[in-house]
Amino acid sequence: MTEPIVFVSHFRIKDGKLDGLKQLFPEVLEMLEAEKPRTTAQLAYLDDAGTKVSIVHVFTDADTMDLHFRGAEERSRAAYEFMDPAGWEIYGTPSDAAMQMMRQAATSAAVALTVHSKYLGGFLRMQSDLNADSSPGDGGARS
Repeated sequence: MTEPIVFVSHFRIKDGKLDGLKQLFPEVLEMLEAEKPRTTAQLAYLDDAGTKVSIVHVFTDADTMDLHFRGAEERSRAAYEFMDPAGWEIYGTPSDAAMQMMRQAATSAAVALTVHSKYLGGFLRMQSDLNADSSPGDGGARS
């Protein structure tokens, strides 16, 4: 059975670099959306102070995470002009290669890597699922 993987990356934004990050991010998202079609979600959240950003990645399985990680070193170099790693979380069981890469990255950056590998279950609604579930006139609402 394939299990979804959620990967959350946390970063500290370098002093004076928030505006540059805000300019870079839409370009990166556009590129990732085009080049990584199997990545289910990539969502970025900025804290209220504008000093930290967390990026939530969702993958349907370990193979999809591996595909997403291809080229990550180059993307990271560009992003690290604006921010520094503050830690990573993995929910699910990635491939051995992805785990090795993340362990090395965490050690190199001297940040925590937290792994919750035991998937208990759950669901993820895709936009097409939401459209199929809504009946005419209810606006997709569920009670």
